[in-house]
Amino acid sequence: MQHSGLDRRYRNPALPPGQRAAILVAQMTLREKIAQMLHRAPPLPRLDVPAYNWWNEGLHGVGRAGRATVFPQAIGLAATFNAPLVGRVAAVISDEARAKHHQALRQNHRGMYVGLTYWSPNINIFRDPRWGRGQETYGECPFLTARMGVAFVQGLQGHHPRYLKLVATPKHYAVHSGPEPLRHSFNAVVSPRDLRETYLPAFQACVQEAGAWSVMGAYNRTNGEPCCGSATLLQEILREEWGFSGYVVSDCWAIKDFHLHHKVTRTPAESVALAVKNGCDLNCGDIYPRLLAAVQQGLIGEAELTRSVQRLFTARFKLGMFDPENKVPWSRLPPRIVNCAQHRRLARRAARESIVLLKNANALLPLNKDINSILVVGPAACRLDVLLGNYNGLAPQLTTLLEGITGAVSAGTKVTWCSGWDRADLEWNLADVDVIIACLGFTPELEGEETAARVGDRVRIGLPGRQLALLRQLHATGKPVVLVLTGGSPIELNWAQAHIPAILLVWYPGEAGGHALADVLFGDYNPAGRLPVTFIKSLDDIPPFTDYTMRGRTYRFMAKTPLYPFGYGLSYTTFKYSNLKVSGVRGRGSGAPAGTRNRPSPAFKVSVQVANTGPRDGDEVVQLYVRNQAAGVPVPIRQLAGFRRLHLRKGRKKTVAFLLKREQLAAYDNHGQPFVAAGKYNIHIGGGQTGGLGRQVCF
Repeated sequence: MQHSGLDRRYRNPALPPGQRAAILVAQMTLREKIAQMLHRAPPLPRLDVPAYNWWNEGLHGVGRAGRATVFPQAIGLAATFNAPLVGRVAAVISDEARAKHHQALRQNHRGMYVGLTYWSPNINIFRDPRWGRGQETYGECPFLTARMGVAFVQGLQGHHPRYLKLVATPKHYAVHSGPEPLRHSFNAVVSPRDLRETYLPAFQACVQEAGAWSVMGAYNRTNGEPCCGSATLLQEILREEWGFSGYVVSDCWAIKDFHLHHKVTRTPAESVALAVKNGCDLNCGDIYPRLLAAVQQGLIGEAELTRSVQRLFTARFKLGMFDPENKVPWSRLPPRIVNCAQHRRLARRAARESIVLLKNANALLPLNKDINSILVVGPAACRLDVLLGNYNGLAPQLTTLLEGITGAVSAGTKVTWCSGWDRADLEWNLADVDVIIACLGFTPELEGEETAARVGDRVRIGLPGRQLALLRQLHATGKPVVLVLTGGSPIELNWAQAHIPAILLVWYPGEAGGHALADVLFGDYNPAGRLPVTFIKSLDDIPPFTDYTMRGRTYRFMAKTPLYPFGYGLSYTTFKYSNLKVSGVRGRGSGAPAGTRNRPSPAFKVSVQVANTGPRDGDEVVQLYVRNQAAGVPVPIRQLAGFRRLHLRKGRKKTVAFLLKREQLAAYDNHGQPFVAAGKYNIHIGGGQTGGLGRQVCF
């Protein structure tokens, strides 16, 4: 539709996106600008601007939009310790998102979950095992989270010189990780050291290294400021310090919390003014229409709204929304790629790589496919929701754990299933059983985001309900038991570790979960997943849930011995480390800030030889840890500083090298300023936090 008097230069693809946005927004009225700051942005027919819904989810596949490839939940992706794989997963998600978006436009469908602006990844630190949303994260380690987050953001946004494939939105910024029922009113009090050392590094990496074009604020306050209206977080750190030039979106309906629950403002008009003045450009919710009253009351100027709307339209221009299809490289991706065979294969690979072997006494696993009789017990064996986790899509081929087991064994193998709750039924099935596979653990009903129907967090972290009693009953039969665990969080497994011979953790494994489990159970795949979170022995071993200080939490600061440490995972083969070399030391530290210009980086090259000394081909996850002994201030007990997943055939060996950058040696003073002190640093490299090889170096 043509309109006389319009400055249509914003339609010119040759102009920079920011200039095009400025030209378009300059022609909007105040009311039109305000309307475009809502996640359900209405059309502006006189300006040829179509309606757009900004809300889309893609944690582990295109979410809530029907057919899609469903990958393992984010915590499972983290357990792969394979950042390139996570990048490939994200690239597939973005392919499917583009294909679904353009097909939806052909159908004149512009509603929720078919857009190009994705509110993923969740890069909050999983600091407490009770948090229900920990499943959405990459675990408890800032370094691992940063590497996975960067790979995911780059996979979503692509690397085109002109266009963004999607907009990625790291969330929830910042210091957000439960308790769920308190998130709308809670004030997370953190020291400058903890803020900079633990809670911000992944966000900084996603913004500065990966170029994330959007960030979502958190519900909570941080040190007294509501995160979606925090001058410290949104202005001083995100924009001024990190140079972020994209847009900020609020968590959904978070702005009304300012006056209703946080009590930092008195009225809706004050709340929306505070949010926009401090840089929250887009409102997930419906409160930003109060900006009209805020302008009329002199709480905010129209120029500040204009700034936000220009940021939003810059993103839409960078996505190619106003350009001819032949200019946008992904507009011709055919709908048939959604959940295609290639993507399904990747989902199966990711699920395989995510599985963690926690115990394998007397090499019970892998099982023989020609075994005579298997009894599969437990509700998780047949449930679809334990494949999906939350924020998920739907795949047309979802393989349950029972289906995977049944499909993998010999035609002569008897497979029986029972829930386990009926004692008579269980005893009837035990007559000729060779092995019991108990599929237990958590479900999305028991852990997840707070909703009207559930709290989300866990009060206890042991096996839920009567599952431990069932497991004891199975053990008492004298039959060998393989425990298969579903869930997205650490589980207290003290009794199981002491009594059950084999334990596998499959997380929420996605559409191919059953196939992946069977691949590991029967030896078609050698497991090598590693824990991205610490499995503690008891909640008594960690601080209260509402304490956001890091002292006593996670592998970096926890003095008590866990049941299974961060980075832990077993294999069907063995690996040996040798020939550790540390080279490239370039002078001694001066105590200057880690970010000082002209400081040499990397500081060290660390290399080691890894040999597969066991009976099977397999993957090893090489992990590099650093301990700072020189700082003179509180520092982590150890800190992951590098990891590499590699495949080695039996009898083969390979040299693996890491570049240990100067900033990775930094400690933080009481003001949160990084510095690298002269002195001793311990370097450890191996398949986990223990074992392997160590060296002390001076810098």
